[in-house]
Amino acid sequence: MASHRPLIGIPTQTLQAIEGIPAGLPPSWVMNQRYYLAAAGVGAVPFMIPLLEDIATLREIYNRLDGVLLAGGVDMDPSTYGEERSPLCGVIDRPRDLVEMQLARWALAEGKPIFGICRGLQVLNVVMGGSLFQDVTAECDSAIKHDYVPTEGWSRDHLAHEVSVHAGSRLHSALGNTHVMVNSMHHQGIDRLGTGLAVTAVAPDGLIEGIESRDERYLVAVQWHPEAMSGDHASRLLAPFIEACA
Repeated sequence: MASHRPLIGIPTQTLQAIEGIPAGLPPSWVMNQRYYLAAAGVGAVPFMIPLLEDIATLREIYNRLDGVLLAGGVDMDPSTYGEERSPLCGVIDRPRDLVEMQLARWALAEGKPIFGICRGLQVLNVVMGGSLFQDVTAECDSAIKHDYVPTEGWSRDHLAHEVSVHAGSRLHSALGNTHVMVNSMHHQGIDRLGTGLAVTAVAPDGLIEGIESRDERYLVAVQWHPEAMSGDHASRLLAPFIEACA
């Protein structure tokens, strides 16, 4: 655990962007507590970042952070990577897109460590000029099932498929293995890889499951949800990130 407990910003999401939320509730920002518990468990001080349109205030929040963690959530707006929205694209949260992309740009420009989980991987890929499959099953003929979502009865820690981890990557250093079983709760994924990114893990169907920066900047992201997996999986992945932030 880091001797200095770094302040890690984790952006929220708009409550109304979640399917099934009753009408009439006041606009609210929320986020799954597991991300904050996982970060705190390896020595970070997690901080909930509101989805502010006030860029000056957002910048003041960012300036106080030692690192940024982009969590899972709803689909990105396809306009962020220059595409029309497909009927298969799910719920979007435009304020979250704007805030997370801005935080990522600042962090990348200034070398502040950044870690992405599921949607977070997709956000980082888009920020680096890449694009996404709006629905993996529809757009990839050889795709395996990736959407083992809780709303269909799957547990969040269900080990859905194996990923092959590239030797020599930061991900491999953290996990200590080239083959790992992971959970899977997404229907979108990386199509065109962003500039300056290296692939660090792939699913059996070839879908990109892990990325990192090609330079010295600490940018690491995975397509699965380590915070929901049992054992020490989350701490193994997050500990090097927190060390870099400290």
